[in-house]
Amino acid sequence: MRQLYLAATGQNRGKTTAALGLLNGFLAAGHRTGFMKPVGQRTVIEDGEPADEDAVLMKSVFGLGEPFSTLSPVHIPRGFTKSYIAGKVVEDLGAKIRAAHATFADHEMLLIEGTGHAGVGAVIGLSNAVVARMLGTPAVIISEGGVGRPIDEIVLNASLFAANGVEVAGAIVNKVDMDAQPGIADVLERGLGRHGIPLLGVLPVRPILSNPTLAMVLEGVHGETIHPGPDLDRVIDGVAIGAMEAGHMLERVGPGTLVIVPGDREDVILTLTTAHFAERLRTANATAAARIASIAAAASNERAASVAGHEGAAVGLVLTGGYRPRASVIDAIREADIFATIVPEDTYVVASEVHDLLVKTHPADREKIELIKQLVADHLDIDRILAVAREPTAA
Repeated sequence: MRQLYLAATGQNRGKTTAALGLLNGFLAAGHRTGFMKPVGQRTVIEDGEPADEDAVLMKSVFGLGEPFSTLSPVHIPRGFTKSYIAGKVVEDLGAKIRAAHATFADHEMLLIEGTGHAGVGAVIGLSNAVVARMLGTPAVIISEGGVGRPIDEIVLNASLFAANGVEVAGAIVNKVDMDAQPGIADVLERGLGRHGIPLLGVLPVRPILSNPTLAMVLEGVHGETIHPGPDLDRVIDGVAIGAMEAGHMLERVGPGTLVIVPGDREDVILTLTTAHFAERLRTANATAAARIASIAAAASNERAASVAGHEGAAVGLVLTGGYRPRASVIDAIREADIFATIVPEDTYVVASEVHDLLVKTHPADREKIELIKQLVADHLDIDRILAVAREPTAA
């Protein structure tokens, strides 16, 4: 059995994306390939068993036969680290990982997904570097786009792996804007080469893989749903802050934009509902048109801007400050069929929460999963990555 350990330089770098695409590539190449995530931080209950959600994803997508106790032997739910430090965790966590690892001995290939950067897990004695050493596997480090930042991060993480006697087989840089940075792969290859780290490939940025759905936004901001809109699974294209005059804001808003705006800014809210009314009036029958006109009139605001050229702008609204619009304005939101939620926090706090949302891939994200498979197949050399895999070495 050959194996590879995937680590990242931080949160939301695309490690799960790389893992899913590589596992698909290894299987497509005809190799009997296993997957495990030795230490998981995001625990869910699946079929009555606790498991890291990435293990659930891989088992669902690829039909893996191993139980979750093998795919995800150690997970860290809320409060676990405090219990560990207090001496209340007495089981041998390393032994659980080694036992799970041993069950893959009859496989040709094993892909091991770490958790975060090289030091994550050190609090319970199981950092990525320690686990990789324990399992005798080389590491591949995943970072994200740029030049200085990914190289700095990769070199920093490689030093901890090296300090633990783990070979760094190479790096993959994700979320690279290939159009804006032609030749970036050569620059990264030369920069990493100065530190003896091979660049195994780059993956181009794809917004659908890093932007949240409306449902994820709703869960992340813990808001009250004013109206769910037509599709909570819609991936947003971007975020705009409704803190300027409504007409100027429209210039920065597209059909897939989520607008974060104080709930008392009725000029902005009604401008966006009007934009949706204008879109719907094109195909509305006389009865529907009359109803829309009546609701729009009841909620009218003299500061609402002209929406000409911006019909259908914005996919949803996050209304901040705990300010609840007038009933007629809420009726307009619902008639326009725009997603809207109201939250007590101010606009800055909410914008930060949305920006920091950890976007994960779920088994139901079929379009996203297929895009990941194709993205990795198109941009990474599976044979080259297979070539850096190694048989387990003694810890």
